[in-house]
Amino acid sequence: MINREEVLEIVKGHLVDTIEELEGVEIDPSRSMKDLGANSLDIVEVVSCSMRDLKIKVPRSELNTLENMNQLVDLLFRVATEKQAAQA
Repeated sequence: MINREEVLEIVKGHLVDTIEELEGVEIDPSRSMKDLGANSLDIVEVVSCSMRDLKIKVPRSELNTLENMNQLVDLLFRVATEKQAAQA
């Protein structure tokens, strides 16, 4: 069973892969990806790669309401946990 910290690490990893300036920088998940230098294409890339790693899909309508990385991680974690519970 995946935990929230693992989901956060996946999202952070893809964010650093996408925005090289964040390499070695402490990423504050209470900030938005835009605040950390991501443009809208970067954000789509980070979210898409994170969902692919977690083997989940989240409707864009749910993603559009998110204001920071913690909210994204919470959403991805909830969907991943629900999927794992349904498969158990």
